Amino acid sequence: MITVTRLSNISMVVNPDLIAFIEETPDTMITLSNGEKLIVKETVSEVIRRILNYRRSIFNPSIPIE
Repeated sequence: MITVTRLSNISMVVNPDLIAFIEETPDTMITLSNGEKLIVKETVSEVIRRILNYRRSIFNPSIPIE
């Protein structure tokens, strides 16, 4: 799970396996596989970094998390 911040400064946890795509419009919009859209403060690159770190921690914990 990754933590993201809504525009209202409320943190929430998202399952990255449910993310269909991420776009910057200029706010970062995460679209989930069920069609739900989340607008967050983090940049697209930051969300991707968090997803990669999450996956590393699950599948290959020997790789250091950035």
